Formats: sequence, C-alpha cells, structure tokens
Amino acid sequence: MKSNVGTADQFIRFMLTIAIAVMGIHYKSWWGLLAIVPFLTASVSFCPLYSIIGLSTCSKKVASN
Repeated sequence: MKSNVGTADQFIRFMLTIAIAVMGIHYKSWWGLLAIVPFLTASVSFCPLYSIIGLSTCSKKVASN
C-alpha cells in the first residue's frame, strides 16, 4: 500500500474521529463506532477511496516512498 493521506488530512481525520466518538457517546448511539473508519485511515496513511479515484494528499516526496 502506497501512502495517499497527507499530514493535514491525517490531522483532520483524527479530529473527525474524536468528534464522531464524542457524539456517539453523548447520544448513546452505536453510530459512534463509525469513528473507527477515519481513525484507521489516518493511522495507516492510506484511504481505499482515494486509491480508487486516484487522489493523494501526500506531498510528492512522501508519496514516492
């Protein structure tokens, strides 16, 4: 897997993870489990959807590794 999630994108995904998890806890809803998706994609720096549509938010230096 080639990295396709850049630093700024990772930060946004981690913030989204926190927001979704907090909302799920606040409303006592299983929807909070959806926080797993942005957390995993940010953690491994790879987004399958980005791969399918050919998008990358990594800098060229990081993406080439």
